[in-house]
Amino acid sequence: MRLLKVATCNLNQWAMDFDVNLKNIKESIVKAKEAGAVIRLGPELEITGYGCEDHFLELDTVNHAWECLKDLLLGDWTDGILCSFGMPVIKGSERYNCQVLCMNSKIIMIRPKMWLANDGNYRELRWFTAWKQKDQLVEFQLPYEISEALQQKEVPFGYGYIQFLDTAVAAEICEELFTPSPPHAELALNGVEVFMNASGSHHQLRKLDVRLRAFMGATHTRGGVYMYSNHQGCDGGRLYYDGCACVVVNGDLVGQGSQFSLRDVEVVVAQIDLEAVSSLRGSISSFQEQASCKTTVHFVVAPYKLCQSFNLKLCPSSPREINYHCPEEEIAFGPGCWLWDYLRRSGASGFLLPLSGGADSSSVAAIVGCMCQLVVKEIANGDEQVKADAIRIGKYTEGQFPTDSREFAKRIFYTVFMGSENSSEATRSRAKMLADEIGSWHLDVSIDSVVSALLSLFQTVTGKRPRYKVDGGSNIENLGLQNIQARIRMVLAFMLASLLPWVHNKSGFYLVLGSSNVDEGLRGYLTKYDCSSADINPIGSISKQDLRAFLKWAAVHLGYSSLAEIEAAPPTAELEPIRSNYSQLDEVDMGMTYEELSIYGRLRKIFRCGPVSMFQNLCYRWGAKLTPSEVAEKVKYFFKYYSINRHKMTVLTPSYHAESYSPEDNRFDLRQFLYNARWPYQFRQIDDLVRELDGEKIHLTEPSELGVTSHAGGGMGVAAAGSGNPNVGL
Repeated sequence: MRLLKVATCNLNQWAMDFDVNLKNIKESIVKAKEAGAVIRLGPELEITGYGCEDHFLELDTVNHAWECLKDLLLGDWTDGILCSFGMPVIKGSERYNCQVLCMNSKIIMIRPKMWLANDGNYRELRWFTAWKQKDQLVEFQLPYEISEALQQKEVPFGYGYIQFLDTAVAAEICEELFTPSPPHAELALNGVEVFMNASGSHHQLRKLDVRLRAFMGATHTRGGVYMYSNHQGCDGGRLYYDGCACVVVNGDLVGQGSQFSLRDVEVVVAQIDLEAVSSLRGSISSFQEQASCKTTVHFVVAPYKLCQSFNLKLCPSSPREINYHCPEEEIAFGPGCWLWDYLRRSGASGFLLPLSGGADSSSVAAIVGCMCQLVVKEIANGDEQVKADAIRIGKYTEGQFPTDSREFAKRIFYTVFMGSENSSEATRSRAKMLADEIGSWHLDVSIDSVVSALLSLFQTVTGKRPRYKVDGGSNIENLGLQNIQARIRMVLAFMLASLLPWVHNKSGFYLVLGSSNVDEGLRGYLTKYDCSSADINPIGSISKQDLRAFLKWAAVHLGYSSLAEIEAAPPTAELEPIRSNYSQLDEVDMGMTYEELSIYGRLRKIFRCGPVSMFQNLCYRWGAKLTPSEVAEKVKYFFKYYSINRHKMTVLTPSYHAESYSPEDNRFDLRQFLYNARWPYQFRQIDDLVRELDGEKIHLTEPSELGVTSHAGGGMGVAAAGSGNPNVGL
């Protein structure tokens, strides 16, 4: 037997905070050594933090990374253990995203990333160059100060692997795994048995299965040990990196870390018998044949032995079931952990949420409540860092610390119901009930006097006073009156967030939480600079349908029973007067349902459909119940209001990224914000198609004939079917 113990980890790094990052790296090495591991893998760009973005263009960032690496190599951190550290490296005129492989205080080789992530949330080509010289390893001259300190002038640089006395090890960096021709396929034919994937992969609802299946598939037919390390936490931006460090052997998962956690360091250790790898490869005829005519990959010789022989005290790790969270749990734990990182690193003393008693703001409140529960649970489990942060933020003294989530929430969470004459008693009571269940410090405020003062000022200036539509006013008057209320709430929320700590003799400030969902952003169903404008928004990239499912789940599993009643209530903005024959409803205001919005969103973003191709696909999807003319009207209506309101996305509150059809303008969905909302050319083509079809319907006995009720597979093969699948675009 060749027994090999490996360690991979989840690290909660913070972009540009080299002290925090170096501390976490060292702690992970200590834990790996204590477990007896001889390989330690850390996340991609772990020394700097993955999310440095344009800071990577600064020479300071690269220099500080080398300084941290020198600190690691001058100590005994790498003695007896192969460590893979992620950092930027400048070679000549190019900057590379690299894994630096070190052991026994020396750099064995530097492996630059060959295929860069450059879509969706990722812009690696903005900061790095892809390494293109696959056919050679070149000599890299170390920076002078590093060279002097390590007594090592040059190291191999490029694509290759390390040949130890008893096994071969190689790096495969994040995106490279998901390319059409991943490096591990070629490396396996060259005899590499251990693959180390350092990653910076963000959370997205329902995405984990795609990632894990890729690791398992990488070694299922060609054998090998696949190690995966990831960041875990908010490192300074909209993304939450969702950990799940793991070890896979011959397609079997033998070690898996948590997906969501408040811990800064988590190490996953596995004991492997490499004979299982060589045995599997030797049994596959096609592998043997392809290996015999392989393209040779260059390697570096390391005169060290990593494996141990048969020993009853060293038991190989057994295969285990994959641990998945349901989407409702992902909504609770992902944004909850993201909020905790943001809170403890921002210097704020807590959160303030305008709580309307509706589904969206109640979802945010429940997520904060979940965060408080996670904090108390982690303290009970003995996490000293979480405890220290909670004591500081909650202003505990005399050795006290949080032991009850409701008591902790009372210290760090304000909720405010900002009612008007248009608010119902039902939403007011729901907000109060939920606040009591969570434990927040709750206020009930009337904004009527402020609205009246503004209207009086407007009347003094113009001589006119606007009226609601139900009272005989025009659409312009009606919208203006709604916007006044909405914007007053935003101003009041920020005022309370900055001054309430002072009122209660506390230091610091509170972060204002937003609560608009991804579908409302897509449609533009929000007032610019209303309560959708906040410091951060934990649900801004989550669909209404997912949020409603979350509310049902949270009513039971988080213990906030009032959420069941909130979920059952029809969504309403409560910005217009309630009459016996009229009650404002979101879906009526929008002219489309939330389910339809999700379908439009997936077709527009994930399937890259313009108006014409969206119309064509929806004719298939809705053809059993709508004529082409009716489908055309729906598509035109959506694109009209999407384009009219696109400008609102430029000031959208920074939101937790969770959905692949997010319309967020700043990082993810890069499009213009001034459109010709009439779409004359495209809409003419739709009209021509409608005339050709002449009112035809597609006669399907069941919508499932298109697969529209199935969530199986990736969903990217048929746009009409995939538009209803929440798993697409992962």
